[in-house]
Amino acid sequence: MKETPSQLNVPSYVMNFPFTLDTSNPNNIWMQELSPEELKVDKRKAYKQFMDVYNFISAGALVYLLPNEGNFQDQVYVANLGLQLPHLKDKNTILLSNYTSEPRQGEEHVGEKFFNMMGYDTHISPYKWEGEADLKYLHDNVYIGGYGIRSDIEAYKWMEENFDMNIIKVEMVDDYLYHLDCSIFPLTSKDTLICTDFYEPEEIKLIEQYTNIIDVPEHIHYYDITNAVRYGNMVLGSSFIHELDRSHEWYDGEKAKIDFMEKICYKLGLEPVFFNISEYAKSGAALSCMVMHLNRVDQNKILL
Repeated sequence: MKETPSQLNVPSYVMNFPFTLDTSNPNNIWMQELSPEELKVDKRKAYKQFMDVYNFISAGALVYLLPNEGNFQDQVYVANLGLQLPHLKDKNTILLSNYTSEPRQGEEHVGEKFFNMMGYDTHISPYKWEGEADLKYLHDNVYIGGYGIRSDIEAYKWMEENFDMNIIKVEMVDDYLYHLDCSIFPLTSKDTLICTDFYEPEEIKLIEQYTNIIDVPEHIHYYDITNAVRYGNMVLGSSFIHELDRSHEWYDGEKAKIDFMEKICYKLGLEPVFFNISEYAKSGAALSCMVMHLNRVDQNKILL
């Protein structure tokens, strides 16, 4: 087996510099509710915000940059590109997306070429599925997969049949939380943040068999609380609270999100870190969208 970043004992990720970032084709409800003026992206500011995240992560991790082949407006959101399968220890396997979102269709072929060059065995889903954003790894061969808005439940059946995966399938029912990472985030191998109000009781009971659920309070459901990235003993999230006046309608929610995440992280021995990526919020995106995992390093063995 060719050695890839997935065998390294340091965190490894993929990101994409936002040369092609654009909002001209609003492809989610958040974007559709903004005016043309509100949708305009300040490229210089977007580049600076990207570099803040990239520099922080790359200081202690290996970060590959996906080439900007084509002119895909959302290519920077690489979490939707696919998923590296951490439970297949003796293989380098990456599943690639089959996009529902029209402006993203074709990105999977850029990823296929890129990952094949790195030594990965790639497989494009024959059914609609939008990558790591809709499929979260818990532990062993257990995953949680969201279906119904951007991903087809048949994609998960295909994965189970071909890649020895046990996928807990949950239905996405809120157009504002159209990917799984908008409502579920595995904090550790034992603990998972979940906006439980959006799932049926039987789905929650099934998830509880595999992980300890930390329920997200209702008043912060729509503030990207679960759109986070695990990085060593840190949890990386996003907030633009410093751009908001205290009287702004979103201020209290942003503050409550930060307070909640700090409380949970400190209890679990983790450190929360927040980045301002306000230019990407115009696409309805959060930090988890900008980073794709290439390995899941044992947190007790990380070399930083």
